[in-house]
Amino acid sequence: MHAYLHCLSHTPLVGYVDPEPAVLDEVNGVIADARARIAAFDPELVVLYAPDHYNGFFYDVMPPFCLGAGATSIGDFTSAAGELPVPKALAEACAHAVIDDGIDLALSYCMQVDHGFAQPLEFLLGGLDTLPVLPVFINGVAAPLPGFRRTRMLGEAVGRFLTTLDKRVLILASGGLSHQPPVPELAKADAHMRDRLLGSGKHLPPDERELRQQRVIGAAKQFVHDQNSLHPLNPIWDTRFMSLLEQGRLDELDAVSNEALSAMAGKSAHEIKTWMAAFATLSAFGSWRCEGRYYRPIPEWIAGFGSLSAAVQN
Repeated sequence: MHAYLHCLSHTPLVGYVDPEPAVLDEVNGVIADARARIAAFDPELVVLYAPDHYNGFFYDVMPPFCLGAGATSIGDFTSAAGELPVPKALAEACAHAVIDDGIDLALSYCMQVDHGFAQPLEFLLGGLDTLPVLPVFINGVAAPLPGFRRTRMLGEAVGRFLTTLDKRVLILASGGLSHQPPVPELAKADAHMRDRLLGSGKHLPPDERELRQQRVIGAAKQFVHDQNSLHPLNPIWDTRFMSLLEQGRLDELDAVSNEALSAMAGKSAHEIKTWMAAFATLSAFGSWRCEGRYYRPIPEWIAGFGSLSAAVQN
């Protein structure tokens, strides 16, 4: 019964709007070090918590949490496309266990995921299909959003299931930290965008997807020159959040409301709940020690960019 954790920010802007070479080399070095630690752990199963950006989940049905018993990456921006190697029977067993544990977890046999899921698998494992993976979606953009407390309880329930498997489990979280890129909101959408948010956006024509991506790229370029053009990054909050996880003070985040988090760190900062879920999952295996902590605000990627590993203390 062993577990290892790694949380990593993602960004679709890699290769489109990059920081100066020294910063890019620094980030690549941090990722390489994490990849080496993971390889040394030699995982047999991956549990990946990640959000979506209106590429797979829409307002036709918007669950707070969903486990994929089958999943396909769409390959947005330059992320990898293709099927994720999901062990269906194990995903079904996990879903039953979590629901029996009191968490209302949705289940999908045809989950569609984007760069939020693909990037950590590529960057940390070398591709989408290197290891069996249980993909868990946590809604991070579409109100109403799950809070820290419920997300923590989800992670704890998943962790209790994983402790029954006798496998080396790698727990990954993808997202955050502080950021607010131009993500549409249903309450402010025109008729066309509303239709997309209600579900037709799942199969965007190539020209419209390219326009959508160019809007994000353009917003990043503007943000580099004017960091008030979007919600400012918040290094103080980001480092405090990482410290709370590192110190095992997860339940202290229960008191942080969704409204307060948006005001402090931006409306897409709710992706950090993937980190909460991952650490809560790890807590089922016992106490931990963190390693490889890294943080840097990177305006080019519209992100407070973080990376953090943790190993169970035996």
